[in-house]
Amino acid sequence: MLELAILGFLREEPLHGYELKARIQDLNGHIRPVSDGALYPAISRLTAAGYIDQRIEPGSSAAPRRVLSLTDAGRTRLLARLREPKDVEITDGQRFFTLLAFLRHLPDPAEQAAVLRRRQAFLSTPASFFYRDGKPVRAEEAPDLFRQGMLRIARATGTEEKAWLAEAIATLEVKS
Repeated sequence: MLELAILGFLREEPLHGYELKARIQDLNGHIRPVSDGALYPAISRLTAAGYIDQRIEPGSSAAPRRVLSLTDAGRTRLLARLREPKDVEITDGQRFFTLLAFLRHLPDPAEQAAVLRRRQAFLSTPASFFYRDGKPVRAEEAPDLFRQGMLRIARATGTEEKAWLAEAIATLEVKS
């Protein structure tokens, strides 16, 4: 997820590390904060792999700063990540949102639709936070008010996401 966010934001424009961290934090919210101990080693790995360039620019009122930009190899890597997201980037809601944030950079609507179909297929499988006798527990069957709430909220969110996915896929199929 971190690699995808770094490549995706740098695809949009060159940034220095602090700006990049702030954008990733905004995207993730408080759910998954990004530490310097994770971000800067990831930037170093991507730079060593040839996906990111770094150049020094003078600071406006401070010390010089390193500006990061995407290389051609980085653009290619980003497109590959968008075309073939990892399973966890499809099944985990927050990771899927990261994927959605940059899916517009994939130029082929048919490829964009293929990614959305994977999420749609995942969401069509019955699931729950709780199971009884190997079957998902529905909100109406939950033993208490709070689990009922969890399940009702998840059902409402899932219903809306499935509707959006169907609309988005239909729109992309017209463009293909």
